[in-house]
Amino acid sequence: MTTMPVVDKCATTTCSFNHDGCTAFAMTMGQKGCVTFVEIGTRGGLEDVTPQVGACKQVDCAFNKNLECSADAVKIGADEGECLTFQAA
Repeated sequence: MTTMPVVDKCATTTCSFNHDGCTAFAMTMGQKGCVTFVEIGTRGGLEDVTPQVGACKQVDCAFNKNLECSADAVKIGADEGECLTFQAA
């Protein structure tokens, strides 16, 4: 795999990396969703970025290949960044 999936949509409004869309350059997904999710009362990230997903700790997901996400794109939900793209393996 030479490319990382893009974050197609992020619906969480409390993550410091989400303002008018995800602004994290790369994110990690875990068993409870986006591990990059942070709620600290300030906004971060990059102005002009295409957010991507690299590492994935959700080992029972069909898109997890060697702890890397192999989906074409990932959708993140509103409740603390759950992965809406998850499919059971």
